[in-house]
Amino acid sequence: MTAAGDGDALASRVAGGPRRRRARSGRRAGDSGTREAILEAARLRFAEHGYDGATIRGIAADAGVDPALVHHFYGTKEKLFAAAMRLPAVPSEVIGAALARYEGSSPGAHLVATVLNIWEDPAVHGVIIGLLRSALTSEQAAGLLREFITDAILRPVGALARADSPDDAAYRAGAVASQMLGLALTRYVLRVGPVAAASVADLAATIGPTVERYLTGDIRASDGTA
Repeated sequence: MTAAGDGDALASRVAGGPRRRRARSGRRAGDSGTREAILEAARLRFAEHGYDGATIRGIAADAGVDPALVHHFYGTKEKLFAAAMRLPAVPSEVIGAALARYEGSSPGAHLVATVLNIWEDPAVHGVIIGLLRSALTSEQAAGLLREFITDAILRPVGALARADSPDDAAYRAGAVASQMLGLALTRYVLRVGPVAAASVADLAATIGPTVERYLTGDIRASDGTA
């Protein structure tokens, strides 16, 4: 199944509510069969319970394997989610690595370009579109996307913020998310002409300064209130 197919399948499962798991019979052939059983169990768990609610232990039980084997194959829950959705990389690792080695003067533009390039990778694009579309009509899908973004994207972005407290870092990261998700909806789902047609470089130059202000600038009202 392609990444687009996985995105549509997950969106369908989330929007349609829980599905009954079928009992597995027989033995799976080697590591490949075990891995696929884990990934299918993960897709069902993420669809039914959300990103936060799906646990490695629950996924392992559904797949009929020991939780240690899931950790052995995939490490973390984020990596398991990425594998289940057939993402080519783990988002937090890509974003963290890109920002860690950046030495220029416009981190906001660099962040926008990095995220857009991830989203526009053909292996990722279908999954992102499927989740975005489903999130607009299904609270379960919206919760899944929100929880994954919080864990995989806002956490590394918040670490970059020039913040006074953890709450301030979370607020700044949330502001960045509002900008980037709005861009994703405008460019990929609504396909608003000029934004959909713009190059990654132009969008980074346009939106980057705003993202940079969210991360490092003054974002509170002058009297100190939000």
